[in-house]
Amino acid sequence: MRRATAGLAMAVSLAAGVVGCGEDEKSRAEEAWEQAVPPERLCGGAAVSARAGEALELITGSSRFEASSETSTVADAAQELSDQFTSSFTGHGDICRVFTPVGVPGDSMRITWRLSGTAPTGGPSSRYTALRMGEQAGTAPDRAFVTFACQGGELPGLSPAHIDIHVNFGAVPTEPEGDVEALKKAYATVAHSFSLAMAKEMGCEGDGGLEAQPSLDPA
Repeated sequence: MRRATAGLAMAVSLAAGVVGCGEDEKSRAEEAWEQAVPPERLCGGAAVSARAGEALELITGSSRFEASSETSTVADAAQELSDQFTSSFTGHGDICRVFTPVGVPGDSMRITWRLSGTAPTGGPSSRYTALRMGEQAGTAPDRAFVTFACQGGELPGLSPAHIDIHVNFGAVPTEPEGDVEALKKAYATVAHSFSLAMAKEMGCEGDGGLEAQPSLDPA
């Protein structure tokens, strides 16, 4: 009888612990959601257009995101790119990472830049659908990129810099779920938004040849 009573007490204690743990997780998730920000405030506040914000929601399933760090901005990335261009025609770095709030399923999205002294040749690899944006652009169900030429503004000299902006999901690639074509357009929209923001921040002549809106029809 004593063993049975002790076992019952232990079971009640464990059950209370599980309930308490669940309540703590719920509280953390609620707090994370309250502190989360809309997409237009991510990455310094100038990188995500309203249209790109809708694309982010389609990709991640969330309308709010963890606030970006103070140094994860287009302005910081543009300064780093300019510094590397001054000493070398090549370089690469991060612009920003986008995270869904705690308690919301999802993974990080990574936005990066790459610098080259030569224009791209040929077309994008077979994993991408080619688009008519900048010097070259491509999109897939889990990533997209835009390459544009930048001259003037923050960059010294007469030779243009050729800048790739890449957007990709942080998880290991898996078979995409949902509307594949919609996902491809969404990734391309986000890549265009960051590319245009970068071109404007650096003062590229003619915004690097980028239009105000993304071109989402296959080339």
